[in-house]
Amino acid sequence: MTTKPFVTYNDLGKISFNEAWSLQTKLHKSLVERKRETAYSPSSSLHHLLICEHNPVYTLGKSGKEEHLLIDEEDIKREGFEFSKINRGGDITYHGPGQLTVYPILDMESFFRDVHKYVRYLEEINIKVLASYGLKGIREEGFTGVWLEAEKDKPKRKICAIGVHFSRWVSLHGFALNVNTNLSHFDNIIPCGIAEENKSVTSLEKELGRRIDMQEVKLLVKEKTAEVFQFDYSE
Repeated sequence: MTTKPFVTYNDLGKISFNEAWSLQTKLHKSLVERKRETAYSPSSSLHHLLICEHNPVYTLGKSGKEEHLLIDEEDIKREGFEFSKINRGGDITYHGPGQLTVYPILDMESFFRDVHKYVRYLEEINIKVLASYGLKGIREEGFTGVWLEAEKDKPKRKICAIGVHFSRWVSLHGFALNVNTNLSHFDNIIPCGIAEENKSVTSLEKELGRRIDMQEVKLLVKEKTAEVFQFDYSE
């Protein structure tokens, strides 16, 4: 019988993007260095799942375009936001209070070595979480993330953004699920570079018409992540 990998779960609460990034890189570096040890084996890897809400920040992925940020540096400071260029895939996105941001730091050699499959797994986690609220999350061909299908006077709406990076098959970054997010903050960017009129962003709160218990969503994400990747949490 194959033993499941163990993952350490860490709820960081509300934290700045740069603080979370510093912790991510520290844990990532530790895992990568461990892989360089001669006695290393995938089964001995120390995996992590970080979960948090960020202070307002716009992050630009390595394939992103700065012109997708629609306000200048002075406006960013005036509104009390941060702006960071980072090494994940994807374009520009927003993180802030009411949005659940999740960073799996996993040695994928303990699971599988397939970047596209990894992204599909992150999407599947969120599809399962949305189903718990009676919403049908879908994948949109040509894009990453999770969407809600167009209906009546509503276009297709993106509710979860994904951006990842790998070094020696250890993952960085992850996904952001809009729960009680202030969606007006997306007006300052072209989210994920998507400027099509038939697409927009949304949140659980907007779709369900009520404030959502963030702790409840965190527990669902924790449960569904372990279910999809088939791991156990370490005590």
